[in-house]
Amino acid sequence: MTKPSATAVRHLVREARFGALATLEGDGAPYASLVAISTDPEGRPTLLISRLARHTRNIAGDARVSLLVSAAGAADPLNAPRASLIGRIVPAPAPEVRARYLARHAAAAGYADFTDFAFYAIDITDAHLVEGFGRIVDVPGKKLLTGWQGAEALSEGVAGVIAHMNADHADAVKLYATVLLGAPEGDWRMLSLDPEGCELICDDLVRRLDFTKRVEDLAAVRQELVKLVNDARRGTAA
Repeated sequence: MTKPSATAVRHLVREARFGALATLEGDGAPYASLVAISTDPEGRPTLLISRLARHTRNIAGDARVSLLVSAAGAADPLNAPRASLIGRIVPAPAPEVRARYLARHAAAAGYADFTDFAFYAIDITDAHLVEGFGRIVDVPGKKLLTGWQGAEALSEGVAGVIAHMNADHADAVKLYATVLLGAPEGDWRMLSLDPEGCELICDDLVRRLDFTKRVEDLAAVRQELVKLVNDARRGTAA
């Protein structure tokens, strides 16, 4: 079943580990570079970049950027989903941005605290989604964010939920990935979680699992995770 356009873009952003960042030179010329990306709790793309890099010097003069993300591992990249995200890049010093980024890019811990490096997020104005030949649509940026209003209790407990699932329910996490998402076998772990779903990671592959309903507290997320693993086990039995 084809995902709604906003959902498709959300998945591309949340599953991406790398993307092509386009910035503007001082004379207005375009400049593109490969960057490692993560997301903040709302789903904005986040980057860890050095002020010595050319793209960082560019954004100091003009914060307008575009970020291209595409489906990982596609046999035919030109016939696979991809999205160009258009917006402005802003500093993102919040501790949760750092934690989420390093969970996805562990090697970055070796230089994340260097004085010339800093975290940034992209406020998306709109996204241009291409899902294949003739399947093209624009999506407003406001439809791509996950709101946390009313879910403050969940926010405070997210780290504990993730740690508990990875330590005590690794079998359930694996079923989420391999049965519900059709991902390959492997050492799957829960990477991040929000009121609308979670991300799972195995080596360099990230997959987004949407919840069947929005959850706003720890009891609700536990109920949803139990429901999903039961669905996966029924799928295994079938």
